[in-house]
Amino acid sequence: NETVAAIVSREVADKVGPCWGLGSGVKGDPGPWQGELRNMWKPTAQEALWFHGGNLALSRFYSKFVALQIKARM
Repeated sequence: NETVAAIVSREVADKVGPCWGLGSGVKGDPGPWQGELRNMWKPTAQEALWFHGGNLALSRFYSKFVALQIKARM
């Protein structure tokens, strides 16, 4: 969350919540579902902010899905 705050702002970082890690389904977990990666390759709580990361294989695999999701929202 500190990296997000350094790039955008503390307010946005707090709104978005943690990135990476698996959702646990407990109160306060941005999930939205147990076992799902938090805030990666999908819309975040901040409009027009997307996170895309990982090694080359992950980036290459998920780039198509992120592009399709962004295009669908245009």
